[in-house]
Amino acid sequence: MTNFIIMGYENNTRAFLIMIVQSISIVLLWMMLNVLLGIYLGYGFFEGKPNWKNIVYYIGFLISLFFLVRHIKRKWNL
Repeated sequence: MTNFIIMGYENNTRAFLIMIVQSISIVLLWMMLNVLLGIYLGYGFFEGKPNWKNIVYYIGFLISLFFLVRHIKRKWNL
């Protein structure tokens, strides 16, 4: 019965749902990586004044955010 339901989807609908899942997955992966580095390892917090690790973290955060947004925009501009 499940194969019948899965095969019953149109190809456009299936491709659209896969694109949604891939977009959500890459954003969640990016967020988990930044939470790990920023909060768990402490690079997102300043102790008095920012040191070189904080600056590298935030530069990397902004660069990766730029490429993530660019990737998502290109993916959705069919």
